[in-house]
Amino acid sequence: MRLHFIAIGGSAMHNLAITLHKKGYTISGSDDEIFEPSKSRLAKYGLLPETQGWYPEKIHEGLDAIILGMHARVDNPELLKARELNLKIYSYPEFLYEQTKNKTRVVIGGSHGKTTITSMIMHVLKENHIKFDYMVGAQVEGFETMTDLTEESSLAVFEGDEYLSSPDDPRPKFHLYHPHIAVLSGIAWDHINVFPTFEIYVEQFREFARRIEPGGKLFYYSGDPVIQEIANEMNHITTEGYSEHPSVTEDQVTYLKSGSREIRLKVFGDHNLQNISAAKKVCTSLGISDDQFYAAIKSFSGAARRLELLSENSTSAVFRDFAHSPSKLLATTRAVKQQYPGRKLVACMELHTFSSLKKEFLPHYKGCMEDADLAFVYFNPHTVQHKKLEPITTEMVYNGFDKSGLTVTTDSDALFSELASMDWGNANLLLMSSGTFDGKDLPEFSRKITGDPVVFKRGDWIKNPQSGL
Repeated sequence: MRLHFIAIGGSAMHNLAITLHKKGYTISGSDDEIFEPSKSRLAKYGLLPETQGWYPEKIHEGLDAIILGMHARVDNPELLKARELNLKIYSYPEFLYEQTKNKTRVVIGGSHGKTTITSMIMHVLKENHIKFDYMVGAQVEGFETMTDLTEESSLAVFEGDEYLSSPDDPRPKFHLYHPHIAVLSGIAWDHINVFPTFEIYVEQFREFARRIEPGGKLFYYSGDPVIQEIANEMNHITTEGYSEHPSVTEDQVTYLKSGSREIRLKVFGDHNLQNISAAKKVCTSLGISDDQFYAAIKSFSGAARRLELLSENSTSAVFRDFAHSPSKLLATTRAVKQQYPGRKLVACMELHTFSSLKKEFLPHYKGCMEDADLAFVYFNPHTVQHKKLEPITTEMVYNGFDKSGLTVTTDSDALFSELASMDWGNANLLLMSSGTFDGKDLPEFSRKITGDPVVFKRGDWIKNPQSGL
């Protein structure tokens, strides 16, 4: 096939372009801005556009289809030309379904945890030498790309995002996948620019459940009453709840409990124990035994930017997380504080998404950083302006979070200078953002904090070697 990508530089788009190139498709693409790592990765495979911008002359009748990314606008000149020529136009989730419509599809949905659950399932399948297609929203150790499509596999594992499919297709992405096996990890209002009320937002997850193939399975977090209600409404599928996997934490290390076995993990936190339970439900339904699952999950180190350990020494550690919504901030700060109860926790959060920068949404952040001993919130007024939102002030943010001692700033350089000057003995730093704090090199900064040239890797072992894992 000959495919052209409009907005090829996007995170999902460039991964799909590389995947299809490796599959033997002829790929071209355009974008008006391409950043790292997309730029280098596209260049590696000869897919980087020679010049940035939109060129209608790239659109011609010799193309089999167009794949349209969210970064493009509805009046994009290449899109207009494609419509004029009556070319087939796919959003990338629509194209993923087209490529896997004859396979068993596993889709992980929810406001939080979906990237990690998807990554855990991928890790376990890979460790057990099972071939599968996939799409996940973060880089996962052991996988070159965030998307892969093959002719050999009969299974596809997708992260199911509830955001819109493309400028040309307002359907939520996960409505297009029609899974045979699905997960709903929890619902916490997000994307308020598209879903202006909680009720409208919830309806997207209800519709996702309705679109599970008849006779399929839905695993859902039983601690969420809204999801419980949705599950109870479904009579065309089997539904089963899950909760946190039994565990114990000793000396800042978490162990899964399974009978007499205690399996050491590289990840921690109640939310990850929920994620592990969800992943195990899915893997069991795919024929993975308990022994196979536990043998694999002990080496899972997490997905990029999902409570990712950047650097540590014997008395301090630096983590970064994609957290940006109130529920994610609360879960992530609590997880780090509970794992290291004897250490001071300094938490820094960047307001970067449309929802987080909307003044009406700020009060939803009340109480979400209470587990931090010292808290900072940063936002860039230019980002607010770029998203065409009403201006917000530091006072609005301070009142919204309503945390004693909170520091709110619009100067990222000053913030990181202050962090660098602190005493980090017996203290942890948690950096949370869907952005980059204005392009800061967070791994390099973390190594300055801990004094480590590289991340200290913890060993893989279990407490009961007689288990055979």
